[in-house]
Order: sequence, then C-alpha cells, then structure tokens
Amino acid sequence: MITRPIGRCSYLCPTKSQLFPASRPSLSTRALSTTTLPISSSYTATVKSSLLVSHNRRNISLHNNWTLSPKAFVRYCSHHRMCQQRGLDSDTPGSVVDITASREILPANVKPQNYHLTLEPDFEKFTFEGSVVIDLDVVEDTTDISVNALELNIHNAKLSHGDTTTQQQKAIKYNEDKQWATFEFQDAAPAGSKAQLTITFSGTLNDKLAGFYRSSYKAEDGSTRYLATTQMEPTDARRAFPCFDEPALKCTYEVSLIADKKLTCLSNMDVKDEKELPSGKKQVNFNKSPPMSSYLLAFIIGDLRYIETNAFRVPVRVYTTPGNEQHGHFSLELAAKTLNFYEETFASPFPLPKMDMVAIPDFSAGAMENWGLITYRVVDLLFDETTSGANTKQRIAEVVQHELAHQWFGNLVTMDFWDGLWLNEGFATWMSWYSCNVFYPEWKVWEGYVTDNLQSALSLDSLRSSHPIEVPVKRADEINQIFDAISYSKGSCVLRMISKYLGEDVFMEGIRRYLKKHAYQNTTTSDLWASLSDASGKDVGKIMNIWTKKVGYPVITVTEDGRNIHLRQNRFLRTADVKPDEDQTLYPVFLGLKTKEGVQEDLAMNDRETTLELKDSDFYKLNADHSGIYRTSYPPERLAKLGAAAKSGLLSVEDRAGVVADAGALAASGYQKTSGLLALLNEMSDEKEVVVWDEITARVSAIRGAWIFEDEATKRALKAFQKALVSQQAHEIGWEFKDSDSHLLQQKKALMFGTAGLAGDEKIIAAAKEMFEKFAAGDKKAIHPNIRGSVYAIVLEGGGEKEYDVILNAYRISTNSDEKNTALRSLGRSTDPKCIQRTLDLALSSEVKEQDIYLPIGALRTHKEGIEALWAWAQKNWDIIERKLPPGLSMLGSVVQIVTSSFTSLAAVEGIQEFFSNRSTKGFDQGLAQSLDGIRAKAAWLDRDREDVTQWLKSNGYLKSSNL
Repeated sequence: MITRPIGRCSYLCPTKSQLFPASRPSLSTRALSTTTLPISSSYTATVKSSLLVSHNRRNISLHNNWTLSPKAFVRYCSHHRMCQQRGLDSDTPGSVVDITASREILPANVKPQNYHLTLEPDFEKFTFEGSVVIDLDVVEDTTDISVNALELNIHNAKLSHGDTTTQQQKAIKYNEDKQWATFEFQDAAPAGSKAQLTITFSGTLNDKLAGFYRSSYKAEDGSTRYLATTQMEPTDARRAFPCFDEPALKCTYEVSLIADKKLTCLSNMDVKDEKELPSGKKQVNFNKSPPMSSYLLAFIIGDLRYIETNAFRVPVRVYTTPGNEQHGHFSLELAAKTLNFYEETFASPFPLPKMDMVAIPDFSAGAMENWGLITYRVVDLLFDETTSGANTKQRIAEVVQHELAHQWFGNLVTMDFWDGLWLNEGFATWMSWYSCNVFYPEWKVWEGYVTDNLQSALSLDSLRSSHPIEVPVKRADEINQIFDAISYSKGSCVLRMISKYLGEDVFMEGIRRYLKKHAYQNTTTSDLWASLSDASGKDVGKIMNIWTKKVGYPVITVTEDGRNIHLRQNRFLRTADVKPDEDQTLYPVFLGLKTKEGVQEDLAMNDRETTLELKDSDFYKLNADHSGIYRTSYPPERLAKLGAAAKSGLLSVEDRAGVVADAGALAASGYQKTSGLLALLNEMSDEKEVVVWDEITARVSAIRGAWIFEDEATKRALKAFQKALVSQQAHEIGWEFKDSDSHLLQQKKALMFGTAGLAGDEKIIAAAKEMFEKFAAGDKKAIHPNIRGSVYAIVLEGGGEKEYDVILNAYRISTNSDEKNTALRSLGRSTDPKCIQRTLDLALSSEVKEQDIYLPIGALRTHKEGIEALWAWAQKNWDIIERKLPPGLSMLGSVVQIVTSSFTSLAAVEGIQEFFSNRSTKGFDQGLAQSLDGIRAKAAWLDRDREDVTQWLKSNGYLKSSNL
C-alpha cells in the first residue's frame, strides 16, 4: 500500500511483565520436566544447565536474578534460543526483544488452507450477505475455533470433519477488543484430521473505506452511483468475512460474487465461469488463487469500463467509472512495461493470469497492491496531459511502479507479521525509484530521492517519539500507525545504503535468491539478510541489524586538525535534548568520503569516535551523494568551503541538496546557528538545479514556519529574504511552458514561480492575477496545470470571498480529480476570517469525501490565523471528526497532526495535552506524540535563535530597527 503523504520507544528487551505476564498459569516442576518445548532436547539441556540456578515447586531462579514461573521459563528458553541464533545476548537490555511474546494472534489449534467465499451486496440497503467455507487442518483436538470478525452479523456456523460428522455451533462468543469470534462445538475434531468450517453472515457495506465498503461517484447524468470495493490492509478482511486475518496464515481463495447482470465483477483471479440465478442476478465464480495473505484479497462490483493492452505476457487493464477510461493510458502502458521489467529483474514470472488496476472514487490510501487487482485513488492512476502537470505525472509513475513491485515483494513473499511491514513497503518504495530511473532517466529521480525519501525519514526519525523500522506490534489498532516515513522512507533508505555497499548487481542477485527461496511463504528481516549475505559473501545481518532494530540515527560531528579529521557520532534529536541513556547505540556508518581523488565507498565507522588522515584537506565531504543515514556537522569554516566547492563543481546535485538539508536540520536542533544557515542559503541564489532549490525553499519555509507566531516585522523580513533569494531566477526562466521544456525544467519553473509569488514578488503576483481573471471569465486554459495551485494560492493570499468563490466553484464543477484536489488544497490559503470559517465548514460537509477532509484544512497551516482557527474547530467538532474518521483507521491520525503540529510554543503543547487528557487517543497516540515533539523542537529553536535571526536580518538589510 502507498499512503497519501500529509507530510517510540527503543527496541529493548521486554520487561519481565511483558515477556512473562503474571496472569499466565504456572506449571508444576513435574510438568516442566515433561513439557514439550519448541526446541531440541539437547539444546534444552544446555539452556537449563547454563541458566538454571535453582527451582522449587512454584518458581525458577535464573543466573540473571530473575525469578520466573516454570511456564515462563519455557518461554524464556525459546527467547534465549532465538537470541543465540541471531548472535544476540538475550539478557542485555537493548539487545533484542521477543517481538512475538505479546502479539494478539489467533489460537493455533487449527490452520486454514482454503476459502470458498460467496458475497452478495445490496446497493439499496448498503448491506451484504455472505457465506464462507474454510478448509482446515486440525492441529490439536479441537472443540473451539476462533476467527477474526469485526462488525459482522454471524448467523450460523457448522463444523464438518471426517466423512459424515457435521455439527452446528453450540455457542458463539465474541471478544470485541481482540476482534475475535469463537465457535464452540460439542464434539472435538481430532488432531491430524481435515475439517470444514462453514459460516453464514451479513454485514454493512460501510462508508469507512475499510473492509467491504461502498464508494460513490457522480454519473454523467448527474445522479449518484455506487460501487462496492475492498480495502483489507492491514486488518480489515475481518470486516468483510470471518477469517484468519493474519499475514502468516496464507491460504488459497475461491471467490464468488452475486450481482446485477449489468455490473462488472472483479477479484484477484480471472473468471472461471458465470451463471444466471433464479433471482435474475448473475453469479461470477473466480479461479482459485495462489496461497496469499488475507489482506491481499480483493473484490469489486460496479458499473466499470476498461482499456486493455496485450503488451505484456498476460492481459493488463485499467478500470474506471464510465467516462474516465481514456485517462488511463499512461498508467496502462507503464504497467505493462514495468511488469516485464520486474519479471526480468527478479528472474521470477508474475504468477497470476491477469493484472487489473482500478480507479476507486473513495479510497483512504494512495493505492493498494491486492494481488492481480490493484486499487488506486483516482488521482494516483488517471492522468490527463491537458489538465495535470509534471509533478502529477511523476507521482503516478512512482505509485504504479510501487504497487507492481509489491506483486513480488509483499504478495509472493510476505512478512510474517506487521513488525516486518518495512520488508513490503521499504522495498516497494526503493524499487519504484529504481525502475522509474530506468524508464525515465531524464527525470533524474535519484537526485530527488535525497530531498524526498531521505529527508522524510530523517525528519520523523529525529523525534523521540519515532520508532524502529522493525517495531513490535501487539494489537490491530497499532498497525495503521506504522504506515509512516519509517517503514516506507527509512526502510527504502536502508536498502539504498546496503545496495551501495554491496554493489547494485550483487544486491539484486540477493533479492532474486530471496524471492526464489521464499516464494508463497512468509519471512522475517533475517531471511532477507541471509539471502543478501549468501549473494555477497558478507555478513549483512551483522552490519544492518542495528539499522532496523534501533530507533534513530547519528549526527557525525567533525573537528579538524591539519590533515586529520576527527569524527564523533551521537544520537540526533530535533529537540536537542538527547539523554545519556538515549545515546547508547553505535550505528555502523558508511562514511562515503569524497575527495578530489574520488569516493571511498567502503570506509565505515563502527565506534563512537575515529580519526581519518587525508592526503589533502583542501576539499573533502562525508556522505557522498547522501546514501548514508546520518547528518554531518562541519565546523563553520568547512561549511563555507563546501559552499565554494559547490560553485566550482566539486559537489554533485545530491551533495549540494544534502548539505543544505543537513545545515537546516542542524540549525533547527541547535548544533549550528540559524544565522549560519541563512548565510549558506544566501550564497546559493545562483544554484541551477531544481532538486537543490526544492531543498533550499523547504529550509526557508521551515524557518518561516517556526517564526509564524513572531512579530510581524521579523516575518516580513524573512519573507523579503525568500523573495530576494528566488526572484531573479524565477524571472530568468519565466513561467511560460513550452512543449520543448524538459520534465525538470517544468518542475523548476513551477517551483520558482510559486515560491517567488508567495514571497511577494510583484511581477509574478500581477501575472497570477491576470491569469486568474481570464480563468474566472471562462478561459479554462488561462492557467497552466503546472502552476494552477500556485496561482490559486497567490490570489487567495491577497484576496477575499470573490476569489474564494471562483476557486470553490472550480472544485465543484470539475470532473477531473487532479483539478478538484488542486482547488480544494488551495482554499485554506485565504486569511479572510469569513473564508477561513467557510473552509472549516466545507471540510465536514457532504461536499467533501471523508478521504479528502485533510485537503481543505491543510493550507490553513500557512498562516497563524488559520492555525488558531483550525485547532479551535477541531476541539469544537471533535466528536464529528472522530465519527467520520474512526480511530482504527489511519486518516484520523493525519488530521490530528494537521490541526496540532503548526504551533510553536510550550503553552500550546500544554493546551493540546489538556484537551486529549480525558479522551482516548487509541489509534493515533503515536502521531500525536510526534506532533507534540515537533512543537517542542520549534519552541526550543526559537528560544535559542530568536535574537540570532533578528541580528542576521538586520545585518543584511531585511530588517530595520525602526520596524521592530
């Protein structure tokens, strides 16, 4: 799945209460001696002899002074064995955690093998009827069978085993907290037998964008139409049918859908047959799927149209609601090429008989990788060259290639539980950039990777409330919170780092071995490291485990002594308050030392400190091309020399963007003064590459965002600085777009136009107003798609309800999702009090789909009036927001971050904490903690550098004393 960007504790050994809950019953000493352990008898003896100090009837004492129950000792043996296998010390805090110990997973007394699932939706009542027959292997003598079920009405269950034995359930018990339904039967199914569990049920075709849900759209005649679709990841298959909803329980699926004859029915597999029912409806039966996890199952029923290509070995189609299919050609052609490329790259054929991609009008994420039936937000699949710009095209390419990468990495080979989510998402993210670079080398996407994925990862991971890549997950409501920049961006950065270290060819050979060995199975991170080690001959796990199992990353502080440079690593926190116990991890850092002689890729730092001797200290730079996951803090004199080196061509685009990013992050966290950052940016006004400008403008925006509640004179001075920085280049390259413009030039023109205009450039403001007036008069081509959002923002900042009405009307009448989203995103730019209130009212109205609530309110964060109004609105309407966006889904957490994160004072932190103190934060507690950490970081930044910034602005003529 790819999320729509809106923009924890350390990985430690569990406490005794976590690993060995007191509620677990003890075993007698005799029971201990006869218990069958999940380890060999010889190993058990070794563990007992090495760990056991003494025991009595009720307790066992171990060498580490822990006293455990006998059954807890059994679990400890397993934990100790796992640690030994991974070369870790099970008794050292911070070494490892038994991530399976506290998972809420179903009992293992039966194992599902195949589902026969039949569903029939009712589009008038918004309900569905269903039945499922689950083929089971019985592992233990069984009278009780538990499945996952949520918001379903279960009517009946029966269990069949042997040739003739069939029995109805004696009772059904529900555990709403665990989302379990347990069927109790009179007679036990014997261990080793085959059984079938048949369940009939019904449910709501909900509007929560989860499970089996309804999606609405406007038909060409203006009427509202519906389709039924699914979103199962991570744990919402249980909303669609009773099932074993865990990724490790892979099964085959045989799906049947009952629907009106005129409607299209789709599922993961191709159609086996179709028959007419006495009711006049049709039943569409699909072929049996390969073994796959429940979250990858999908089915869709609706009035759909498609376009198709045979450019790949199996049919590839794009489905849309009627009238939109012509906008699917870009994605269709790209998908066929990408599938062929992935088959060759992975040396693994795509195993399904077709590939369908469907644009869904209501969709919570960006896209979902259902095997053979990928679902997308409309804006992330359909592309119209006449109404959408270069950035939209690149976004669609990355999303399509991300989801297709999942068909192997995630679908064919799947993580065994959600703590391994990064195995799916990190690789799919990395692969989408890799393949995008192959197909569109002129886009130079790896340059943009440094300002996109790397900075997203470093930003989130610089907070105390971040989490390890492999984060322990216990409950279903915790899972959605790890679909974030750590699992996606940091995960992909780890893979980029190891691919650089091993070499791309060796890395890909390891990936091929991994896919071949584990096809149709489940894996852990150690399986990936094993395959990469096998291909490279290097102990990859030893190098990389810290990066996936530990939170955070280091800052490398550089000091110079002649030709010697001394390096020291410490944990980097944006809040600048690292405690000694948070700075224990020593990260294996690939230094990537760049000198005039080239790059030393194999130079690594594994200790707290090290010293390097250079042949020539005139020029050097660490972290060449920024493939390493760390920040570098240089002495001020060296930073100035790097600025000169950038102008002389010694630094790559990635290096220049990375230097700016590091300087910005270090200033914000107190390692350097903000005046130094401003001086560095001031020297870069003649930079030519859009990627570097993207980072420059981002860092100026970060300063302006932190100073947003400061005095008006200082804010005007910062705005004037931004204008001076970008205006000249904006005027030089212009804002007229030609067919001959390259992809990157289009992006640069758009960036510079918008940045200069919003910084007060009079010429660009005049041009924007002229375009807007023509647009308002009916010339829909007056504003180029690349700058549509910037024009809207510029006129709204200086306008009122007149401009607001034009843009709101553009949202209402457009039939193109990209156009509608651009208009909706812009409305919050207005500082007019009436317009602010209209934007807030609009967000919760029936005009805005639940999936898009974040769009109109997002731009309110660009001015203090909007920030304050937004938080007041959230408090007043909290019950409505929570009802529209249930806590178990990810969108509520995104909205919470939007309404809280733009404040800059500790007083705001206290107010936010007070509001949530008597409310449940279940499902978004992590996002809230990250938002509060960000506010604390800005408050500390202001306290440190408020006067420093004021003095720099004065010294450089942007701020006069009389203005204060």
